[in-house]
Amino acid sequence: MSELHEIALQILSKGKGILAADESTATMTKRLDSVNVISDENNRLFFRQTLFSSSSMKDCIGGVILYDETIRQKTSDGKTIPELIHSSGSLTGIKVDTGAKILAGSKEEKVTEGLDGLRERLNDYYELGARFTKWRGVYVISDKYPSKLSISSNAHALARYAALVQEAGMVPIIEPEVLMDGDHSAKDCLLKTSEVISKCYEELELFKIDLTGTILKPNMILPGKDSNEKISNDEIAGLTLECLKNNVPSSVPGIAFLSGGQTEIEATANLNQININNNTDFIMTYSYGRALQQSALRFWSKDINNIVGTQKIFDHRAKMCSLAAKGKWSKSFENS
Repeated sequence: MSELHEIALQILSKGKGILAADESTATMTKRLDSVNVISDENNRLFFRQTLFSSSSMKDCIGGVILYDETIRQKTSDGKTIPELIHSSGSLTGIKVDTGAKILAGSKEEKVTEGLDGLRERLNDYYELGARFTKWRGVYVISDKYPSKLSISSNAHALARYAALVQEAGMVPIIEPEVLMDGDHSAKDCLLKTSEVISKCYEELELFKIDLTGTILKPNMILPGKDSNEKISNDEIAGLTLECLKNNVPSSVPGIAFLSGGQTEIEATANLNQININNNTDFIMTYSYGRALQQSALRFWSKDINNIVGTQKIFDHRAKMCSLAAKGKWSKSFENS
């Protein structure tokens, strides 16, 4: 077993998942503004430090994805943030793309940038304690999108990124996100997501990526948020598993779903059903941002010094997600 494969399994195994705390300063400012908390460096650090020192980190969180600002910060007692994360048995990850920009040749679509200087940045992040990374490609669904240009451009960028990350001794998370925006059907989402994921693995194979040392972070197969289509958790699980079985090579050790536009309960319930129905060898777990943090953030905003109360809210959410990653969650647990 390669070292990269071992890292991937350490992040994903035993009901553990990933806490996506890699919001850019601009995104985190929007989140804090929404709960009337001033977004300065100290407040951003204080909230994240509160989560990273929670008791659920030990059993529920295998890895934490950070933003550049956070990986360089120190806690109030002088530990670096990666040291704090590592003390719970979790691994530190880092978002390395520089964002999605307008795609030349298709101005309603985007391509992710950040390859320039990436080799040097990766070496820096490794020295700071990172052992895995994230790069996100985004795709919209409409009657003519995603275009072949968007699918090809983003897949190529993801593969170049993955090659550089493995060269630096880290595990790349491959995140091709087909957005929930729009009124498309779940069937359309299945078709488009299948096309996107298939192209990604075509490019990854071309770059000779060790797939056993990677993690896939896809969207679940859902109808668009402006669609009137209502489908069950079981149907979502069935379509999602169909997509993954048909397009993801069996050497990939695990899949950590993004929550996208789902609520905390929806993201948990759908992951649970996917694991109940899982007839593959893939580990199926979570890489959630808002679906792990939102309730804790709302509570914390009322009294930022109530660390114990905030951690209790976060611990509950993390435990619910961990149960879902084992197919053992029930809605009745949400009120217990």
